Amino acid sequence: MNIGRYEVLDEIGHGAMGTVWRARDPLIERTVAIKTVAIAKLRQDDAGAETRFLREAQSAGRLSHPNIVTIFDVGETDDLAYIAMEHLPGATLRDVMNNGPMPLDLALDTTLQMAEALAFAHEHGVIHRDVKPANVVVTGRNGRIKLTDFGIAHLANSGHTLAGQMLGSPRYMSPEQAMGREVDGRSDIFSLGAVLYEMLTGHYAFDGDSLPSIVYRVIHEPPTAASILRPNIRSELVALLARMLHKDPHARPDARTLVNDLHALAANMARKPEPLPSNKVSRLLPALAFGTPLGVFLLIGLGIIVIEHFIEKPQTPIQTTHTSDASTASDSASTPSEDTLPDATTRTSGTRQSNTIKADAYLIGLDKKQVELRIKRTELLLEYTEQYPDVVQIDRQLEQLQEERRKHVRQLQENQNN
Repeated sequence: MNIGRYEVLDEIGHGAMGTVWRARDPLIERTVAIKTVAIAKLRQDDAGAETRFLREAQSAGRLSHPNIVTIFDVGETDDLAYIAMEHLPGATLRDVMNNGPMPLDLALDTTLQMAEALAFAHEHGVIHRDVKPANVVVTGRNGRIKLTDFGIAHLANSGHTLAGQMLGSPRYMSPEQAMGREVDGRSDIFSLGAVLYEMLTGHYAFDGDSLPSIVYRVIHEPPTAASILRPNIRSELVALLARMLHKDPHARPDARTLVNDLHALAANMARKPEPLPSNKVSRLLPALAFGTPLGVFLLIGLGIIVIEHFIEKPQTPIQTTHTSDASTASDSASTPSEDTLPDATTRTSGTRQSNTIKADAYLIGLDKKQVELRIKRTELLLEYTEQYPDVVQIDRQLEQLQEERRKHVRQLQENQNN
């Protein structure tokens, strides 16, 4: 099968407006995609549809931009009008979006590339009129976006084919387009906003169980706030999306302004990391507020315990010799009482008693167990700070009471010494 000079290889896709074929251009040995529409269908719509089809295809063919599919040729056979364009291996954006919400940076980059394409087209007097995921091809390793179907899109707004086109993509139509009014570039911005909304949330901006219900929502109802379906969306992006989906076309940004806004938003997001979802933030803030000082305090306390009980080596216990009762009584009689001992002797005795206590195996075991329990308590406190934030306050009060007790003991000792 040939279409003009092109040798058809196989069918790529089929839609309400025509068929797309993969074909070979024998003159320059190049693979192309050819979109065909039956001439009878064009003439059935209205007398000028065939002329407009060719004119719009020629206008799109003058658009040379990295994010717009390149059109090589336009022509007619006996029964078909066709457009030959670059063949783009890769998936459509519709295929990608079928997997669910896209990562925020990827959704923004895709929107930015589409906005760049629309800005260039609008500045050259071409309005797309059918911006939807199926008309976007993701190609190349770096996810290059190519916007397709500039040529046939204008035809979709002719009176007879409006209903058929709405059956294809009513969810992405602007309100003025759905009402059959004259459209300009801001209609494309609304459609791009509907695509962005779906990339972010995984839901249609406007949906319903019938064509009339969808169209009614497009014209009269705002979509569910994207921040409800995806709570971590930045407020700047939510505001920009609301402007794109405004029912009044005059309230929407033009394509070039949208490009600048998206660049600014991307730069701002690069400086500030994407916030955690609000439900995670609400759980994390108490832990950060109470857990951090608690963790520092308890780690210091554990460090002191470890140093005291494991780093410091216990002294050799004092060995005592048992004597007879008489000898003990005699030694007692000849030894001054504790009250009359010099200060140095008292300190030495106290040191020996302390060393003996430290060397006691039972006490060492108790101390080890105490350390283990305190470590376990620390872990539990850090884990359950959210459920029991009052524990932190109690620990702080205990710390204050202990400090106050130490001060009072020192005061008492000073008073006794004086």
